[in-house]
Amino acid sequence: MTRSKPKYTIALTGLNAIDNPGSGIAVIRGLREAQAFDVKIVGLCYENLEPGIYMRDLVDKVYQIPYPSMGCETLLSRIEYIHHRAQIDVIIPNFDAELYSFIRLAPRLRQMGIQSLLPTVKQFDARLKGNLNQFGAQYGISVPKSLAVFNIAELEGSLAELDYPIMIKGKFYEAFVAYSLEQARAYYYKLTAKWGTPIILQQYIKGQEYNITALGDGKGRLLGAVPMRKTYITETGKAWAGISIDDPQLLEMAQSIVEKTAWGGGLELELIKEDETNRTYLIEINPRFPAWIYLAVGCGQNHPEALVRTAMGEELESFSDYTVGKMFIRYSYDMICDLADFQKIAIEGEL
Repeated sequence: MTRSKPKYTIALTGLNAIDNPGSGIAVIRGLREAQAFDVKIVGLCYENLEPGIYMRDLVDKVYQIPYPSMGCETLLSRIEYIHHRAQIDVIIPNFDAELYSFIRLAPRLRQMGIQSLLPTVKQFDARLKGNLNQFGAQYGISVPKSLAVFNIAELEGSLAELDYPIMIKGKFYEAFVAYSLEQARAYYYKLTAKWGTPIILQQYIKGQEYNITALGDGKGRLLGAVPMRKTYITETGKAWAGISIDDPQLLEMAQSIVEKTAWGGGLELELIKEDETNRTYLIEINPRFPAWIYLAVGCGQNHPEALVRTAMGEELESFSDYTVGKMFIRYSYDMICDLADFQKIAIEGEL
C-alpha cells in the first residue's frame, strides 16, 4: 500500500518578480517540486502589481497584507483572517523589512497552528549592515570597513575615513558605488527617501563576487549550502546570471556562521574575493532565501522543501553534495492578465 503524501498550505511573500525580484516565486518553484509533500500556495502581497499575483500556475490564492510600518497587531489581524479562510500550515516571509514583524509574531502564529523557521531578533540584528564589522570580529571573518550614517553631517565626516570608491548601501536594499562626495550625497538622499536611516558606507573592494545560499535548522546545524559565482550583474549589483561552484572555503564559512549563530531558516552570504590578495570579504548577510534560490534546487538541494519539513517538526539529514557547473539565467516575459483580476485584488484585497 502506497503511503499518501501530506498536503501543506504554505503562505509566503516576495511576489514582486521584477528587475530587482523578491525570492517568493523562486521559493514557490522549489515547493512545487517537493518530493515529500504536495502544496497549496497562498501568496501574500503588498502591491496590486506584484507579478506573482497573476501567476495562476504557481499561486493558488492571493491575499493583500498591510505594510510592516503599520505594526505587528495589524499584520496579525490580517493573518488571522487569512488563516481562517485558508488554514495555513507554514508561513515563509521573503523580505528583510518584514522579518521583524514575523519574528515577533512567530510564537502567536504557532499557537494558531502556523509554523515557521526564522532567526531570532538577536540573530537578525547581529548581521545588520551597520553591525557587520562587529559580526566579522566576533566570528573571525574579514569584512570591509563599514560605517552607519544617520544624517548628512555624519555622512561627510564618515566619508573622510574611507577611500573612494565607496559603496553607499540602503538600510534594507540597494547599493551604489560613489566616486566623489557629490555622488555620495546624491545616493544618500535617494536611499534615505526610500528606506530611511541608517545608510551604510562600506569600503569598496575590487574583485570577483560570490554568493552562498544556506539553510540552518535553528539549532546550530547547516542543512544545506550552495555557492555560486556571479556571471552577470545588474546596475544595482544584483545577480542576473550565475554558476554553481566548488569552493570549500566558502562552504566552511557558511558552516561556521550557521553553527556559531544557530541560525534558523534561509540566509544568503554575499562575498568578494579581492583581486590583488585573493582574500575573501563578507560584504552582506541577507536573512532569507535569495532570489536565485531555485539554482540550489537545480543543483539537487531543495532548500524551500527542507525548510518546510523542518518547520513541520521533521529531523532531516543535511544535504551531502550538490551539482557543480549548473547555471541560472534570469529572464523577463510579458503576462497577459485580465483587468478584472487587478480590480478584484485592488478592491477586495484577495484573488
